[in-house]
Amino acid sequence: MTAATGFKRLAIAVAATPATAFVVLLASAFFIPAASVRNAVGKEIRAVTGLQAVLRGPVLVSLFPSGTVTFHDVLLGDDPSGGPPIAADELTAHLRFFPLLVGRIEIADVTLVRPTITVTFRPDGRSNWSGLIKSLARALEPDRDRAASFSEIGIRDGVVIIHNRSYGRDATGRLRNVDFQLAWPSISRSFGANGRFAWQNQSIEASLTLSDFLAALTGKRSGVKLRLAGALVKMAFDGAASYGSAFSIDGTLSVDSLSLRDAIFWTDGSELPFGGFGRFALRANGKIGDGLVSLSGVNVELDGNTAEGALTLATGGHHAVRGTLAADTLDLTPYFSGVRLLAINERNWDRVPISLDGLTDFDLDLRLSAARVKIANAQLGRTALAANMRGGKLEVTVGESEAFGGIARGSLGLASANGGVAVNSHLQFTNVDLKSCLGQMFGVRRLDGRGNLALDIAGSGTSVLAVTNTLGGAASLTAHDGALVGINVEQLLRRLEQRPLGGTGDYRRGHTPFAQLALSLKLARGLISVENMHIDGPSVHVAIGGQASVPTRDLDLKGTATLVSSATANEFELPFVVQGQWDDPILLPDPRSLIRRSGAAAPLLEAIKDGNASSAVRAVINRILTTPVTHTAPAPPKTSP
Repeated sequence: MTAATGFKRLAIAVAATPATAFVVLLASAFFIPAASVRNAVGKEIRAVTGLQAVLRGPVLVSLFPSGTVTFHDVLLGDDPSGGPPIAADELTAHLRFFPLLVGRIEIADVTLVRPTITVTFRPDGRSNWSGLIKSLARALEPDRDRAASFSEIGIRDGVVIIHNRSYGRDATGRLRNVDFQLAWPSISRSFGANGRFAWQNQSIEASLTLSDFLAALTGKRSGVKLRLAGALVKMAFDGAASYGSAFSIDGTLSVDSLSLRDAIFWTDGSELPFGGFGRFALRANGKIGDGLVSLSGVNVELDGNTAEGALTLATGGHHAVRGTLAADTLDLTPYFSGVRLLAINERNWDRVPISLDGLTDFDLDLRLSAARVKIANAQLGRTALAANMRGGKLEVTVGESEAFGGIARGSLGLASANGGVAVNSHLQFTNVDLKSCLGQMFGVRRLDGRGNLALDIAGSGTSVLAVTNTLGGAASLTAHDGALVGINVEQLLRRLEQRPLGGTGDYRRGHTPFAQLALSLKLARGLISVENMHIDGPSVHVAIGGQASVPTRDLDLKGTATLVSSATANEFELPFVVQGQWDDPILLPDPRSLIRRSGAAAPLLEAIKDGNASSAVRAVINRILTTPVTHTAPAPPKTSP
């Protein structure tokens, strides 16, 4: 036999091998009973997963391009208290090639198509998977006689339904479009899951790794790595978990979000009021167990603010946040940016409805300290705050703040009330720079000096305008060694003393110094009553009383300004009124007083009293007309030299 002939026979033998395998596979498809295939697959699934498989639909065996067995209408697991934990439209098992040649069914991997996985947490904290986990743990116990079986389980286009009936509530969540590949620990001890799912119309990439799957199932400690990544939030956890008497996880947690406001709304539909809550990042050592998330070594960033401390989050029942944070610089401006007090025209209070629905969904108990605090244009020094919220009522307590060159203390309250809001303020400013304090807080920049300010007011309504109609309470101000900016009362009084009817001229310049200023106000249903206001300066005394309306932002005040002169014992006293809008008030001297001081016009008032006004007017006119006029003779014309 020649070499060519030998090579030809070898080629024929090699070519015959696939053909022989094909014939054997074809024969296997006909000679292996469907019941045997069903029993073999069900038995192997139970051996690997511990779940009882009910393969109710017809069996479809396909040999090309690979050996597969497909079942329809499949149930996995058995829950005596309800339906099966897993129900799938299809289960496809890929078969190992060589065992199939000898008629033996061995699974290489399994894929569940359109499964519905149900997880129910009962009031006692247990779930419908509690018994199945024990069966799964028994299936994973070391067994030398058990040959290695399939180690991959796929989930395609699945749905996970989670019923939470613990903590006195009944909530249901759904994960849709679940596509996962599970690396089953048939050989190694680790378990891995990678894939994606959709929740609340957002797609999430997810991965989970357990270093010791059997230890995790039996309550022993196992390493855990979890990654979640979506458009709104990213989360990573590296640590360990155990499930003894209670479920516990501890490790390093990191969370990132481009908008915390959007992330919170996405998770539970809560819409936070006002502004802020944008870019968010959290790094901490976390421990999760018994419905609590305890975070230590916290480094949190929110809207450009960075703080460190510790936090505790209650996830069971009503959500709650407790903790202590410290920051170097704290900018609270973003959270007040959504609060519009004035309308677009900046002359009237805003009428847009106010809603605080987002405050009712969780409780808050937070201690916060900062070396510097900024609120819009207000710059504060070292500040200690406490924020407490319960039942939709937010109370911010200022323990002490280095504010406006002095000290600020007190509290601010905000709560939902009758479809709107209820606000209250109990603040005290001690020895502050009044120009800075009143200017940055209320936009009033006409008072200079140092002093004390106390605010004790409250109101409620569905808009800012509605709140102003209900304001009640009291306010007081004391100042010393300052000045009224933008008005020179002394100059005005001296001008009118000399020429009562000569006009006031431009009195809105200069300043009026004072040694003491005292102001006491009462508020009732949006109306301010000036109970006491007096200004004592070296040359001027001013006393003012009257009312002002908060809703309409106008003034109706009356007062008396007294010019004190050391050169004479006589005092010039002038009554006046202040009327008009807060932004641009009008000061009008009392015309009767001016006429009375005028020698030419004084008879008018007497005539009006006597009923002989016409003759008095004629006498005044005659007096003015008969006043001698000095004429100056024209200069003689110049002559040429």
